[in-house]
Amino acid sequence: MEPFLSLAHLTVLDLPPPAVVRVAAEAGCRAVGLRLLPVAPGAAGWPLQDDPALLRETRAAMAATGVAVADLEIVMLRPETRIADFLPFFEAGAALDAKHVLVAGYDPDEARLTATFAAFCEAAAGFGLTGDLEFMPWTDTPDLAAAIRVVRGAAQPNGGILVDALHLDRSLSRVEDLAAVPPAWLHYWQLCDAPAERPATTEGLLHTARAERLFPGEGGLDLPPLVRAMPPGIPVSLEIPTLDLARTMGPEARVRRAATAARRVIAAARA
Repeated sequence: MEPFLSLAHLTVLDLPPPAVVRVAAEAGCRAVGLRLLPVAPGAAGWPLQDDPALLRETRAAMAATGVAVADLEIVMLRPETRIADFLPFFEAGAALDAKHVLVAGYDPDEARLTATFAAFCEAAAGFGLTGDLEFMPWTDTPDLAAAIRVVRGAAQPNGGILVDALHLDRSLSRVEDLAAVPPAWLHYWQLCDAPAERPATTEGLLHTARAERLFPGEGGLDLPPLVRAMPPGIPVSLEIPTLDLARTMGPEARVRRAATAARRVIAAARA
C-alpha cells in the first residue's frame, strides 16, 4: 500500500501555504499541514484566518494540484485559553477542508487542561475538525501516558493523540505503550529521524525538534516498530526541519528527499 504522505509546514516553514502545497505535490505528497498559529510570539506562522487573499491563493493551489490540507497547527492550551478566540481559526480550517488540529498542552493543572481540551474538541467538531493532542517532553503533557489521561478524561469523539516519532523516543515512551491507545484516537502521525543520543537539556530537545531533525532511516530512532504499530491508512506527516541543510539545498529537493526516505522506511517496515 502506498503510504499517505503529508508535508508538515515545519519542514519548509519559510514557504507560504500556496508554495507548501505546490512543493508537496511535486514530491508526490497527498496533503499538507499548515501552521496558521506561531509556536511563540514573533515566530513564523501564516495566519490565513487574517489574510483572505492568501487563503484564496492557497485554495487555488489545492484545486490545481489535488493536494489536500490534512492538519492545522499549532494550538496551545494554556490556563488563560478562551475557546471563543479560535473561531477565525476554525473558519479558516473549514474553508480549507482541513481535518485535524495539532494541540499542545501548556497547563500544569491536568484537570483544567482536560476540561479545556474537551471544550476545544467540542468547538472544533462543529467545523469538521479533530483535536489531536501531541505529547512533547517540555510541555505539560510530556509523554504518552499523560496524553492518554487527558484524551480519555475529555471523552470527546473527535479527540485524539498525535504520535511524533521524535517525541515518542525523547519522552521515554515506548512503542509497546501504543497498544493502550484506541485506534480511533490515531488520526495521523509524524515521521522523522534523529540522533540516537537524547539531548540532556530542554534547549537541546527544542533545537532538535524545531530546527535539526534527520530524514527517516538516516538517524538512530527505531522507526520500524513504530511504523508497524500505526494504522496503515492514516496520513504520515513528514515533519523534518533541517535548517543547516536548507542553506545549501532548496525546499523542493529537501521535500523530495524526505518523501523518498519515508517511503523506503515504511515499505521496509511493512514488508
